[in-house]
Amino acid sequence: MYRFFDQLSSRIAAPFVGDRSRSGKLWACRCGQSLFFRNSQCLACVAVLGYAPQLGLLSSLRPGPVAQTWVLDAEPEAGAFKRCANLDTAAACNWLLPAHLTGSLCIACRLNRTIPDLSVPENPERWRKVEVAKRRLVAQLLALGLQLIPKSDDEERGLAFDFIGVDLEGRAPMTGHAGGLITLDIKEADDAHREQVRTQMREPYRTLLGHFRHEVGHYYWDRLIADSPWLQPFRRLFGDERGSYAQALERHYQKGPPSDWQQSHISAYATMHPWEDWAETWAHYLHMMDAVDTALGFGMSARDVDLDYQPFPLSSLYDPQHPDGPAFLAFVNAWIELAGMLNELSRSMGQADFYPFILPSAVIGKLHLIHLVIQQQGGRAEDVLSLDG
Repeated sequence: MYRFFDQLSSRIAAPFVGDRSRSGKLWACRCGQSLFFRNSQCLACVAVLGYAPQLGLLSSLRPGPVAQTWVLDAEPEAGAFKRCANLDTAAACNWLLPAHLTGSLCIACRLNRTIPDLSVPENPERWRKVEVAKRRLVAQLLALGLQLIPKSDDEERGLAFDFIGVDLEGRAPMTGHAGGLITLDIKEADDAHREQVRTQMREPYRTLLGHFRHEVGHYYWDRLIADSPWLQPFRRLFGDERGSYAQALERHYQKGPPSDWQQSHISAYATMHPWEDWAETWAHYLHMMDAVDTALGFGMSARDVDLDYQPFPLSSLYDPQHPDGPAFLAFVNAWIELAGMLNELSRSMGQADFYPFILPSAVIGKLHLIHLVIQQQGGRAEDVLSLDG
């Protein structure tokens, strides 16, 4: 787990020190070759690989005590595992599940309620892209300690995914969330289609992983905020969600966002309704956590970069007096510096900004509230920002 050191320096290399990548960064095969989150076989020694989601660990494998079972080279005491049944499908899932379980699908694949029609020539590749993004999401949720229940286990409180295309009448599905079911138009996995929609919607950013992080934010609002002590703090920061969603949607698409939306929201879409503000901010919290973790896994540092920006003060936080307030603020300020460096790297290749967003002070307070909610629920978000000494 990553920890903050060096008197909460905001330099990216200083506040974070870790002994293990959290949600899919960089590991080593038994032969020493670097391994990455998607790998199912080592390119150097052709060792079989598998990702153990509950351990957050990608490892080379050796045969286990029973046929078709495997033991992790990196952590043999973790017991025997079996490979997900979707390994040999278009999904190419490299995840593991404990060998004693009766099912054949890993926790990520068990969340699928509907997969795309694979008889459509483009859909196997689209499904592969979708599953890569979804596994990244699931790995991060587990790393943060958030409860993840498939709808097949609990219809009322569980989570499920429908990856579908046009219906029999030629109507495209609407990407969104309803009652724990996240629906994705499979065409979102087509890069040309997604870029066309992004341009039409005047969005600075549109990715499969971004969709998933946004929609799962709605799911966790239902699980963690509704009917909880967090509801009133949510309303103070995000607004009263009891206003008509349909009217808010119509107003947003007729009139657009307020002219000063950048002072209080992470995106124009976040201004539409408090639920969307929550989901957008939730997604950015996950973006920031994963991107910083990845950068650290590869030894990236903005220590010597002199960026002209004013660090956020403690007063920007939802709870400036909270014991982990300085650590969270150090994380945010380090993220600003990392994003600035990565934006310039993207520009040097003639690409769009890596992170085309500006974080106003009001959004920092919202991000801190989300952090505290996750910390209370899972207990692992605190590990990311905990102080040592």
